Amino acid sequence: MDIIEILKVILFGIVEGITEWLPISSTGHMILVEEFAKLDVSEEFWNVFLVLIQLGAVLAVVVLDFKKLWPFHRKRLDLPSNWNYMSENPKLEKIQIFCDNHVFMSKIILWLKILVSCVPAIIIGLPFNDWIEMHLNNYMVVAVMLIVYGVLFIAVERYNRTRRPALTKLSEISFQTALLIGVFQLLAVIPGTSRSGATIVGGIMIGMSRKLAAEYTFFLAIPTMAGASLLKLLKAGFAFSSTEIIILLLGMAVAFVVSILAIKFLMSYIKKHDFQVFGWYRIVLGIIVIGYFVVKTALL
Repeated sequence: MDIIEILKVILFGIVEGITEWLPISSTGHMILVEEFAKLDVSEEFWNVFLVLIQLGAVLAVVVLDFKKLWPFHRKRLDLPSNWNYMSENPKLEKIQIFCDNHVFMSKIILWLKILVSCVPAIIIGLPFNDWIEMHLNNYMVVAVMLIVYGVLFIAVERYNRTRRPALTKLSEISFQTALLIGVFQLLAVIPGTSRSGATIVGGIMIGMSRKLAAEYTFFLAIPTMAGASLLKLLKAGFAFSSTEIIILLLGMAVAFVVSILAIKFLMSYIKKHDFQVFGWYRIVLGIIVIGYFVVKTALL
């Protein structure tokens, strides 16, 4: 693998790390960047690369928020009990005592809510995944979705100016709310939509604060992307050449480092700003993309 191909992989890692967490569509940007910096790989491997590179981005969330997400702990006597009363059944009582000694039940419940948010994508999105990749991974769909969700971002933020968020903490998210967020995430199966964009907009619309919507979106990415990556690996049969393995590892490593910076930037940014700037960015980029490909098609 020559230096040019290495630089291309690094570029894709940077693009993935930035766009996965900012609400501007990572898949859309990857498709567009490929137009100008196409990797010298097969189409089958490229489709795998597009998904597996997201594992590097997901790992950044795990590292940054490990304490918030890891539900187990060593035995500590100063922690309050998870239960209002202990069961009279000896076996159930032992389970309750074990949980008190080693488990944060609040984090277990959070993970259950995250899994509930994954249900719409599993039931509806998964069966149509191959069809979507075949028919919707093109510049026109990406450009239209960039513009549509750009307008939606601006509209939602302007409507949200006069509202106070009803939900500001992870513990305030109900299972019903978690399911609704999963429905919004389902919209992101269309390239150019942005998974983070769809769930953040959805979260804000149902009363979540920007910070909470962004944070829950990051957590939701862990099972969503890990599941998508596992599915791709199973379909590919884990059969990669040494060069392809290097490409995957390098892309994921770059995406991991850049994602840490992107997540920290976004969480700091939303403390004082709304998401309208990302809406305008999407609209401008969508128009540029349509203009570029129209001119390109006319010149062919």
